[in-house]
Amino acid sequence: MLLAIDTSTRSVGVALYDGVQIVSEKVWLSQQFHTVELAPTVSALIDQAGISLDDLKVVAVAIGPGSFTGLRIGMALAKGMALAGRLAIVGVPSLDILAASQPIDDKPLVGILQAGRGRIAAGWYKNYSGEWKADKNVQVMTPRELASGIKSPTIVCGELSEDERRLFRRKRINVILASPAQSLRRPSFLAELGWNRWQKGMSDEPAVLAPEYLHYDQNSSG
Repeated sequence: MLLAIDTSTRSVGVALYDGVQIVSEKVWLSQQFHTVELAPTVSALIDQAGISLDDLKVVAVAIGPGSFTGLRIGMALAKGMALAGRLAIVGVPSLDILAASQPIDDKPLVGILQAGRGRIAAGWYKNYSGEWKADKNVQVMTPRELASGIKSPTIVCGELSEDERRLFRRKRINVILASPAQSLRRPSFLAELGWNRWQKGMSDEPAVLAPEYLHYDQNSSG
């Protein structure tokens, strides 16, 4: 059984996966309470699934980019469980989770996370042999800068406010905007990605695994 943990931003998610099906999943917007919410939610998820900690074999954790506080809390819990339970641990880039949720297309894809102070973190992906693969380094910019830089039909998904969605809709010729449901960063996709990496022997060393932080406004995340 795999436990997936994503605390990259205010959108927090945990899931359980047995390699065949998603056993349980929970996603919520944290009101800056990652510290007090995460561990009890994981415990409740495990209890509800009718399993014990002994049934867990691996932990998949989102490694960012994301907020300092959020990622630190998620990483600390994942590492603590891995070390205490002698579990494998697998780190997965947070924008890869967004990309994995989108249908494969020949058009490029941009995944977006909020970066605070009116900025976003944008990750570009292309279809390589039927899989979304990162095509550029993550860029931190304003939504307007990203919209202006999109010159050809491109899928855009991720964390966007109402005003930001309105901005991208004005570029309707070149922006294919994913719906809010399609833009949710679901931990079930993190679970699948983590499981596949674990099955290929791509586990990480807990002492070495490190998150990728964004320079958030200190009041913008958990």
